[in-house]
Amino acid sequence: MMPTAHRRLLFFSLALLSAASIAFAAAIGSVTLNGEQWLSALTNPDSEYGELVWRLRLPRAAAAWTVGALLSLSGCLMQVLLRNPLADPYILGVSGGASFAALLGMTLGVTAAILPALAWAGALLSILIVFSLARGEGPWSRTRLLLTGVVTASGWAALISLLLTLGPDGSLRGMLFWLIGDLSYARLPFWALMILVIIFLVCFGMARSLNVLAMGETTARLLGEPSRKLLWVIYLLASVLTATAVSIAGNIGFVGLIVPHLMRLLVGSDHRILLPAAAMFGGLFLVLSDTLARTVLAPRQLPVGVVTALLGVPLFLMLLNRARVKQ
Repeated sequence: MMPTAHRRLLFFSLALLSAASIAFAAAIGSVTLNGEQWLSALTNPDSEYGELVWRLRLPRAAAAWTVGALLSLSGCLMQVLLRNPLADPYILGVSGGASFAALLGMTLGVTAAILPALAWAGALLSILIVFSLARGEGPWSRTRLLLTGVVTASGWAALISLLLTLGPDGSLRGMLFWLIGDLSYARLPFWALMILVIIFLVCFGMARSLNVLAMGETTARLLGEPSRKLLWVIYLLASVLTATAVSIAGNIGFVGLIVPHLMRLLVGSDHRILLPAAAMFGGLFLVLSDTLARTVLAPRQLPVGVVTALLGVPLFLMLLNRARVKQ
């Protein structure tokens, strides 16, 4: 286990870097602010640069950090649920339901303010479908849950393809950006932040149970953990985290896959340390990725999902190669 002093230093460093990344994101863009302009913008929200920082960049950076934390925390739970360090938040079809509902709203011409609610409703429908079909009778089965999730995700993918084929050309670009993952119009709703805080506290309180469950269901039962009930609770918490993230920014890949695994390699598998470390590093990672997406081709902006994929693919291949070498 990591010594207490090292743990405190790690958390302090991640918190400091997270705050610095948000400040950096507020200063960098198609219009880059120097130190004096940035300080003036912070102290005077009604100034020329203050509106740019307070109404555009800071809300977007805060949304990016929260989405990164949501996906990373969900990834940690999914990796315990499926006992696979390379599982990700989207594997059980939650994102498919959210994407279909959001794209249906775009096709019907609903306002952008309603899209997050539609995405959350679609994700909730997907959660209920997978939970109902996979629950069944008899002992818990990861295979049953995984197969149900994969088949459900395939069904949503078919419906999404149908929408893209039949949808109006004017909304096609926005629909594609949503599927890739985009923070261009993202804002941080208060309810999303509350979901992150509440579920993080619940998961942190379950850290011992998560540690035991990661050793295997037989070990968990021998140590008195109600493994079947606990596994369904983990699934529901991970699904709510994923649904919230997708409702804000669409399908941003690789954050919930790479960040928990990297943090596990760095700090170990104790979830009392892993959960807060992954949440903070996930937020930091997505803020920096979104800043890169805004600036690399400025004034044009890339969907942040493109950047996370470009960064995540080589990291993922390295992790696969590392796992192959160990076998």
